[in-house]
Amino acid sequence: MGIEDIFRAEHGRILATLIRRLGDFDVAEEALQEAYAAALEQWPGEGTPANPGAWLVSTARHKAIDRLRRRSRLTQMQDEIAWHIELTAEEDTPVAEDRLRLIFTCCHPALAPEAQVALTLRTLGGLSTEEIARAFLVPTPTMAQRLVRAKAKIRLAHIPYEVPPSDALAERLEAVMLVVYLVFNEGYAASFGAHLVRHELCEQAIRLGRMLVELLPAEAEAKGLLALMLLHDSRRATRLDDSGDIVLLEDQDRSRWDRAQIDEGAALVEAALREGGRASGQYALQAAIAAVHAQAPSAAATDWRQIAALYGVLARIHPSPVVELNRAVAVAMSGEIERGLRLVEELDGGAELDSYHLLPVARAELLRRLGRHAEAVQSYERALTLVTNEAERRHLERRRSEIAS
Repeated sequence: MGIEDIFRAEHGRILATLIRRLGDFDVAEEALQEAYAAALEQWPGEGTPANPGAWLVSTARHKAIDRLRRRSRLTQMQDEIAWHIELTAEEDTPVAEDRLRLIFTCCHPALAPEAQVALTLRTLGGLSTEEIARAFLVPTPTMAQRLVRAKAKIRLAHIPYEVPPSDALAERLEAVMLVVYLVFNEGYAASFGAHLVRHELCEQAIRLGRMLVELLPAEAEAKGLLALMLLHDSRRATRLDDSGDIVLLEDQDRSRWDRAQIDEGAALVEAALREGGRASGQYALQAAIAAVHAQAPSAAATDWRQIAALYGVLARIHPSPVVELNRAVAVAMSGEIERGLRLVEELDGGAELDSYHLLPVARAELLRRLGRHAEAVQSYERALTLVTNEAERRHLERRRSEIAS
């Protein structure tokens, strides 16, 4: 494994340990960057240490001490610095518990949702401010200020660097998983811009999902979330053609789907549903739906009745207009097109989906299947007024033109 690969793989766990030891996000990040620079200079000639993580923590810790001395803060930090110097190299090994503390700190409810996402990617994902800004299509200075404010909020509000107590864990874990899923969704279907898929965000979210499963092995929903992301991501290579245009699920080359990801995702779904039982959560149920799609040998062989039934269960435990829309489409695809269209039209006009472009898209597709082409064109035109991603816009324009002609 190269130096850059080690940095990327170890970044989150090392930074989490340094934040605990140094008590400050900025000091820890600056020290880690200096340790990286030292590694780039020393490792090629001296060889990679047997324990790269411990080497980086130890080096970063000493860099932080030097930085504090240079800032003339030695007197007030004397006791803390003396304690750090006495620590052995073995104690510098990154601790898994530190990453768990860090992700709960980054996703604390006192922080704005966009700050939670940015800080999680910056600290645990190891992305630079420029990478995060580019991924979410905001100027780098804007993202930098967002991160500065988030870290200042943690410091000034005395947000604890800890795993929540058991009575608050479930609620806080739900917020953490939502942040991870928001990251994945923005990578899987970007809200804005020319590209539909941002692979680096999908990869970061899956890494975070793996981390949650590793750190919280008894949490069934963490397994469900990881399964859901793996199953969706398994189709990555077939979702766009060579021109960057969307390829519909029914037209994708299933032989190019990632079978290893599908198998891993399916096994995680089974574990999540088994452990969750009747209390299975939204991620496990969504993953079960994704597994039905992923394991179907062809589009025609997809068990849409099972998918509709799973959406029905999901609607009961996690009701939302989007879930109801997906259930309506599944009902239609199971052979009841007229009924599915009625369900879609019942949702139309509701304030929650007023600006959701996929509602008129679903209506247009069902109208097309029924041969009501003029109405389908109107629905596509309405969807075009709402869509914000250029790849999706091109796809909808092409579908509208095909039906109109």
